Amino acid sequence: MTTTPLAVLDLIPLSSGDGPAEAVRNAIDLAQHTERLGYQRYWFAEHHLNPGVLGASPAVSIALVAGATSTIRVGSAGVQLGHRQPLAIVEEFGLLDAAYPGRLDLGLGRSIGRQKTAGDAEGGNAEAVAAYLAKRGNGAHTVEETADNGLLLPKQYDFTRLLTTSATKIATQLALLQQPGAYTPDYTSQISDILAFLAGTYTSPAGVGAHAYPGEGAAIQVWILGASGGASASVAGEKGLRFVASYHHSPSTVIDAVSAYRKAFRPSAELAEPHISVSADVVVGDTDAHAAELAAGYGLWVRSIRKGSGAIPFPTPEQAARHEWSEQDRELVRDRTETQLTGSPRTVADRLEQLRDATGAHELAITTITHDHTDRVRSYQLLAEEWSRR
Repeated sequence: MTTTPLAVLDLIPLSSGDGPAEAVRNAIDLAQHTERLGYQRYWFAEHHLNPGVLGASPAVSIALVAGATSTIRVGSAGVQLGHRQPLAIVEEFGLLDAAYPGRLDLGLGRSIGRQKTAGDAEGGNAEAVAAYLAKRGNGAHTVEETADNGLLLPKQYDFTRLLTTSATKIATQLALLQQPGAYTPDYTSQISDILAFLAGTYTSPAGVGAHAYPGEGAAIQVWILGASGGASASVAGEKGLRFVASYHHSPSTVIDAVSAYRKAFRPSAELAEPHISVSADVVVGDTDAHAAELAAGYGLWVRSIRKGSGAIPFPTPEQAARHEWSEQDRELVRDRTETQLTGSPRTVADRLEQLRDATGAHELAITTITHDHTDRVRSYQLLAEEWSRR
């Protein structure tokens, strides 16, 4: 039997024809089902200005699900540090830990934010995106590759397109999420401050101590999310923290990410050895053909994100079938559609084992979106049943 735990990564997707109330109820229902099925964690991502993705506040989402479950760990994957204060994060999760002690995971992720430039002038939006991409290690994979065991590492999507296709949306998001004149501090400093608040050792640059109430001393697991071998992987390793590498939205760089984390790892009071979770986009059906039908809307959904309009409500298979694809649009989403793990329970479990073995993952975080909620629940059920037989 496999000893690799499975977790759930939920974006709180909205299906076409549904409203926010249905999406939130579905998240709570899925958490209850996956708890019974033996999934170890239930994590929420943070996204904004996306009509088809409602996970705008991980802390609020966690509270809704934690109150409806009893044993599954709950957490974020992750809180966007581009526009959040370390103190506020620790206080929010400290409050959750007070209500649901011993179940909290705090996953932290880099996100685009205005940076300070020379002379303390604030960087503009284009500069913010460029700085984010530079630290992300963008553009390293210009051709399709495979890992040693055959895991597909596709040609990397060119994230610099964000500078043109999504410039207006990025500017709007920064303006709405950050206070006027605010900037994002150095990522490593933010992580250090969060750890210091949790440990009760925070001291300001002026030498003044401060304490997070609630939050200080809370038994919260801290994770760092990373999509490449850039800053996030290095910080996670240097701080001796748990690390989440993304195969589901940056499949080309997942090996880079885990390799950089291991190389940078230093033992800490929290961890003696590296600990890695890898995320995967999964749809399981009764057969390979059935799963492909359930996942038919995924390409359109990814296309909407990369076209700059934000994730659309997830289409039905019929809506997806009516769409006429250009070769340019197929290329736009190819890295994601080719690395989505779809199929029968055996097919998907085999591919998950390949992903685990290629990355050395200790856990796997599964994100699944289908138009019909019952199909989504059944996908997690079929996977859990097959995984338990491994």
